[in-house]
Amino acid sequence: MRLFASLRPPAEVLEHLAHALDGVAPGSLDAGPPPLRWVPPEQRHVTLAFYGEVPDGALEDLAETLGAVTASTAPLQVQLAGAGVFSGATLWVGVRVVDGDERALTRLMGRVEAAGEDISRLEPRDRHRAHLTVARLSARAQRERSDRRRRSGRGDRRPGRGPAVDLPAVAHALSVYRGPEWTAREVELVESHLGAGRSGGPLHEVRARLPLTGEQA
Repeated sequence: MRLFASLRPPAEVLEHLAHALDGVAPGSLDAGPPPLRWVPPEQRHVTLAFYGEVPDGALEDLAETLGAVTASTAPLQVQLAGAGVFSGATLWVGVRVVDGDERALTRLMGRVEAAGEDISRLEPRDRHRAHLTVARLSARAQRERSDRRRRSGRGDRRPGRGPAVDLPAVAHALSVYRGPEWTAREVELVESHLGAGRSGGPLHEVRARLPLTGEQA
């Protein structure tokens, strides 16, 4: 099974974000498909750790290990804030701790990732950036982006079609975004069923909810 751990923002936080995204969403330049594939609102989450494909029988042990982590971690007062782009193709909104230890979320991510080190085949990441993915370039837009890069590498300066969407510009427009604050009180352990969701996307199934019950520092 394909597993990850996450924080899920409450409905009012996701609704506030949706209104902000409506204001910056680019349209298609022609009759073709839109240049961005937006993550459905019900699948928007703050990724803490991605474990990849793990054995079916590992779920119970992982949930138990994660439970020990969350039991010693206090609830976090957090907020969606700012935005950026990963690898030129993925638009994300950032997450920050409000009125508390700014590194508390980073430490939680590290401990949640370490909880899966005995079952995950993925290499641990050296850096952590708490984020919520909101959109990715469509397959067509990524092909056009790759074509422009190849032509540029060959020194081809012939005029061509401009980019389907300026993703850095969208991120810049969202850089001042600040969402409502909320208290993160649990970590979800989620199974991702590839191709089983809306429009052939993944379907997320929560397999365990692990409360953050540690004492405040």
